[in-house]
Amino acid sequence: FVGLILGTLVFLYQKSKKKPEIYDTKTPFVSDVIKKTVATGSVVPRYEILIKPTVSGIIDEIFIEAGDKVKKGDLIARIRIIPNMIELNNAESRLNKARLKFEDAKMVYDRQKKVYEQGVIPEAEFQQYRLDHLNAIEELDAAEAHLQLIKEGVSKKASASSNTLIRSTITGMVLDVPVEVGNSVIESNNFNEGTTIASVADMGEMIFEGKVDETEVGKIRVGMPLILSIGAIEDQKFDAQLEYISPKGKEENGAIQFEIKAALTLKDDIFVRAGYSANADIVLERKDSILVIPESLIKFEKENDSAYVEVETQSQQFEKRYVELGLSDGVNIEIKSGLTKDDKIKGAKKEPEKKKKEETT
Repeated sequence: FVGLILGTLVFLYQKSKKKPEIYDTKTPFVSDVIKKTVATGSVVPRYEILIKPTVSGIIDEIFIEAGDKVKKGDLIARIRIIPNMIELNNAESRLNKARLKFEDAKMVYDRQKKVYEQGVIPEAEFQQYRLDHLNAIEELDAAEAHLQLIKEGVSKKASASSNTLIRSTITGMVLDVPVEVGNSVIESNNFNEGTTIASVADMGEMIFEGKVDETEVGKIRVGMPLILSIGAIEDQKFDAQLEYISPKGKEENGAIQFEIKAALTLKDDIFVRAGYSANADIVLERKDSILVIPESLIKFEKENDSAYVEVETQSQQFEKRYVELGLSDGVNIEIKSGLTKDDKIKGAKKEPEKKKKEETT
């Protein structure tokens, strides 16, 4: 009975005795540290042109569709003009007057020509009648062309350069055709930008448009290399070069963002569509083959804002050692002085084996 009591006391004593804490240790190692920032944005064509009509009317025919490749001057669509009744009436009246004037001038010219051929009137006097006849012909032609322009938007003399025939202004790919046959369109003028008939872009020259936070914009400069990751194209990286940084920021969600643009280097075997979302990694600073440790091992003193680590002197015995820090990438940090490759640094506390087994179970 006495032995049972003594055994119980010994068991309880050992149970209440605090077990020593054991910590993992890490050693410094040599690695590359790259400090970078990420800009989010999208890939868009450098040149995207909106094709707009110069006359108002109704779409009579469309000759292209999205995805087609066109050259500069290729026909996009044809517009049927709806004439203004007041202008139409004035044009018809002008044509009637021009026809009457022409008939009168022709009759006078024919009569005076016979008299001139008989030698009754001098050539100088006959020259004036001939000039009046030519002017009447020109006025009649102009009136007929004006009426045809009012009705159809094109004249016989200038059928090739008709403003009812909409043509592409650049060579590229048709991205979108937002209108259909039968839609009414408005001409582009000083008071209205006009109806877009098609958008055409040069898909051989793409750029990245993104935004950078104000805390990082001071660290970047034009000419920096970028590594682009496009969400729709997995396992592919694209090179780009920064070519524009906006001089003025815009507030978005409480933060100031600056627009950037970078020229994208395309790959021959991959087609990049306009509007793909992308992330750009911008390398701000880089150091190769330097001594680093995990940044989570660093501790700081509040009094003097000094950085230190705990280095093992004997088994599971540690002492404080101040270190000089350098470049960090958020995971590893450069150690300029204070440590060597052989030092063992105090890490996280090890969990008891029993507890690990229970968690695994």
